[in-house]
Amino acid sequence: MLLSHDQLAQLRTQLSGDPDHLRTASIPVDCAPLAVVRAGARLFGHSTYFRSPEGEEMATLGVAQRLNTSGPDRFRTLEREMDLLPSAAARARLVVGFSFNPTGPAAAEWAGFGALDVVLPEIAVVGNHDGSELRVAVRAGSDVAGLLDTLAGLSAWDAPLPPDPGVHTVESVPATAEWQSEVAEAVGAIRGGSFQKVVLARSVQVESERATDPFDLVYHLRAANPAGYVYATMVGDSAFVGASPELLLARSGNDIKLNPLAGSARRGKGEDDVAVGEELLASAKNRAEHSMVVEDLVSRLGPLTEALTHSDGPSLRRMATVQHLSTEITASLLPGVSTCDVLASIHPTPAVGGTPRAEALAFIDKVEGLDRGWYSGGVGWITPSGEAVVALALRCALLNGRTSRLYAGNGIVAESDPAIELEETRLKFQPLLSLLAAT
Repeated sequence: MLLSHDQLAQLRTQLSGDPDHLRTASIPVDCAPLAVVRAGARLFGHSTYFRSPEGEEMATLGVAQRLNTSGPDRFRTLEREMDLLPSAAARARLVVGFSFNPTGPAAAEWAGFGALDVVLPEIAVVGNHDGSELRVAVRAGSDVAGLLDTLAGLSAWDAPLPPDPGVHTVESVPATAEWQSEVAEAVGAIRGGSFQKVVLARSVQVESERATDPFDLVYHLRAANPAGYVYATMVGDSAFVGASPELLLARSGNDIKLNPLAGSARRGKGEDDVAVGEELLASAKNRAEHSMVVEDLVSRLGPLTEALTHSDGPSLRRMATVQHLSTEITASLLPGVSTCDVLASIHPTPAVGGTPRAEALAFIDKVEGLDRGWYSGGVGWITPSGEAVVALALRCALLNGRTSRLYAGNGIVAESDPAIELEETRLKFQPLLSLLAAT
């Protein structure tokens, strides 16, 4: 079992308060967050995992309270709803996930994933290199004994086996030729002055002999992507899983950090990798695309912040198969500005939408033949006081039984070549596709 009898007794004592109110408890534990969610995910209707590149992890099971909002004002509505949470939840980390589109996913495969979902979990394990803490929240009127019995029955699982090759079929949606035509249309519109940049997405659908366990997949993604934000949200029998290179927003105290990425190239080996990176840094096309993203974010953050800084030029952020131009932006929020205010202002950034925003989004609505769902939205955590770490939901897949849908996109500018852009999306698919299709 993952918890000792003494630890369960400590939780029982802390949770012995008024059953008509939310009750919370926390104890130090020596079990890893991923071990807990792998052991318990199938026992709960909702479970998540999130790990930052710095090694901080959070895994959750169950729902003590759920907040759902949608529409153009979804983030500010969330702020008002968080203000109404019980005082016992004041220090809780709430799981957050949201879609690219403010009205949420519409396709049947995204059932259960809303426009903006925020969950106070029943069970959360938060850990880093110094250890882990188990946090429990029991909603008013719920059975403490039953929840503790479930916790008592959790046992550590062995490390998952390598992916089983099996038999798979892989299909591009839309077809690659059609997507290249969309890119060519975007280039024409940009050269005609309609907008400066647009991000176009495509999908790869994998049909497998058997369903993939999402948290076994997370285990392998975590090992293969130490520099990424590894995440999973499981709702019923569906799961959204990925390993993103990009931080959308982190807030600690009154300070915020963003790390936009734009402009990409393949990885190489040894001296070749260095040469590709140097070529990327020197590329006028990629630097111009990157500057569009940074300038847009700086402009949007300006009215909300003070002491805003960023480097004069981009550096390289290297992932498994792709390296990106990267700029860190830091600032302090002005009095009265909330984390939700910032999210409302910056999302969707030009890294996933385009610039100018309205014109780019209109073009995406016109040409993209897929429902992005949570792809290019956000995943992470937030507290009622506004502390937060939210990653852009990139390098991801939606798992529905034996069907996996992978998503990737590229920023299109005036100099873009459809064939080169297609190859870059293939590089972005590769780490996850190699696991799901054992290629």
